[in-house]
Amino acid sequence: MEFVGQLQRQFVQFSHSLFVEGFLDEQFQQLQKLQDESNPDFVLEVVSLFFEDSEKLLNNLSIALQQQIVDFKLVDSYVHQFKGSSSSIGAQRVKTVCVHLRSFCEEKNLERCLMCLQQVKQEYYVVKNKLETLLRLEQQIVEAGGAVPFIA
Repeated sequence: MEFVGQLQRQFVQFSHSLFVEGFLDEQFQQLQKLQDESNPDFVLEVVSLFFEDSEKLLNNLSIALQQQIVDFKLVDSYVHQFKGSSSSIGAQRVKTVCVHLRSFCEEKNLERCLMCLQQVKQEYYVVKNKLETLLRLEQQIVEAGGAVPFIA
């Protein structure tokens, strides 16, 4: 049982660091509250959908910004979708960089859009890695017969 306690402490510390460092916000906690015995994989399912949608949106953004004539309204619509999905799971830093990217779209500043897209990708892949680690810890706790601690 000590192993479970160790995993639970690791989960709490890692979760706490994600909030302190601004990777996640209270919206992620709201998702965690919706997970219960009747829907034990809720957070995993929502986060997995976020990953799938994000990969598509990042690909679409890259393609749209590489066109001879950039359709900034289209780019803005992709960024708007990405900002919304990031916000819905609490990916705070991704959402913040999307706000900057939208402002560069409004200015029709291709160079700034391209630079900011790199930041968006970087923040996304960092939060993706951190969420995968968190979900792995959660799975290890459950497999070891423990309960996943709620992060307040």
